[in-house]
Amino acid sequence: MSESEREEPTGEQAAKRTDQLRECQRCGRKQGLVGKYDIYLCRQCFREVSRSMGFKKYS
Repeated sequence: MSESEREEPTGEQAAKRTDQLRECQRCGRKQGLVGKYDIYLCRQCFREVSRSMGFKKYS
């Protein structure tokens, strides 16, 4: 086995392989995702639609 075959995929390669690379379901942005409860919205879109989804702001 050569040295390059033994290397494990890291970062973006591993995410693509395990289907963990996600994007916002509303606008397609890939940064600032809210993934809790399988929402997968960016934080900007989440702020716009959170009230209609039933979330409340405390404080």
